[in-house]
Amino acid sequence: MTYARAKRVVLENVSVNYGKVLALNDISLEIMPGELISLLGPSGCGKTTLLRAIAGFAPLNTGEIFIGEAACTDLPPSKRNIGMVFQDYALFPHMTVDKNIEFGLRMRGIPPVERHPAVRRILNMLNLDGLEERYPRQLSGGQQQRVALARALVVEPEVLLLDEPLAALDKKLREEMQIELRSLQKRIGITTIFVTHDQEEALTLSDRVVVLERGRIIQVGRPNEIYEHPQTQFSALFIGKSNFIQGEVISCQPEESVCQVLGIGRVAVKRVAQMGAKLRFVLRPEKVGLSRERPIHIEKNCACGRIENVVYLGMVTEYHVRIDQGFRLVVTLLNTNRTGQGFEVGETVWANWSPEDLIHIPADEPPLKDL
Repeated sequence: MTYARAKRVVLENVSVNYGKVLALNDISLEIMPGELISLLGPSGCGKTTLLRAIAGFAPLNTGEIFIGEAACTDLPPSKRNIGMVFQDYALFPHMTVDKNIEFGLRMRGIPPVERHPAVRRILNMLNLDGLEERYPRQLSGGQQQRVALARALVVEPEVLLLDEPLAALDKKLREEMQIELRSLQKRIGITTIFVTHDQEEALTLSDRVVVLERGRIIQVGRPNEIYEHPQTQFSALFIGKSNFIQGEVISCQPEESVCQVLGIGRVAVKRVAQMGAKLRFVLRPEKVGLSRERPIHIEKNCACGRIENVVYLGMVTEYHVRIDQGFRLVVTLLNTNRTGQGFEVGETVWANWSPEDLIHIPADEPPLKDL
């Protein structure tokens, strides 16, 4: 099985209405051949509707969809040559594994002499050998997921659509299947669109991540770009944990500005701005350092506070540090101390960070809550 001619998928100004609800609002997106794209966002953001629109299950109100060079907007799902794996796998309970996998080939009129070798190849590819005569109820969650994937791939689709296929698995198995799915996708090179609300899953699997909110695309980029350089407050809040710092410019230098921040004081930022400008930044918890004494020679980007909560997470510990004026910083530190002893609740500490770690986001978004 090979996908040497993997297909490009293009959406141009796609909108979908459900009555008065605008589920997709003027979506334009290009997915390159052989790319794995994750559609990421909270429930109701439009990611599943977008997947269903590509598959042909959600009629468009406006826009066009292309698979390869051909427009498929008006084609029914059966004519789009797309493989789809649903969240609940949708396996036929009365069919054995091999009959489930064979189903799509039989519906296409492929003769048995060709169907059986194709099923054997996909069983071997997905490590399902020996399970051919079992029924879905006799399989583990991971095995059912593989069967659903095998059924989608055996017909050699031009595009693979995955609607939260790992959501029903436990955490350890889900992490294992992420690696396995990514390896398989790269090996066969099929263009893949993956829906998830799990940010870690999207960052682990994807070539690029598409962040959606209320039917609109908020940001598109490689996983490290999405995490390290969120373009909006929503992206920063939804992907990873974030501290938000907002202040007014009180000093301008050739390569940086200094802001006055309530509860912290002076904060240097790597951004040139006008005097009096209101700026807003994201500071990731792992970018903040903690010490019991004030760092020497640091006048800005440093704040004294008291630890009000400690959350041990195994590899890291998360500290909630209350600063002056009710301001709070979340700090994540790697657990390198073999005794497991770090800072304690009630302890006074100094938090510090580099100007380069402050990520600018637009200041014209709605005011932040619960700072």
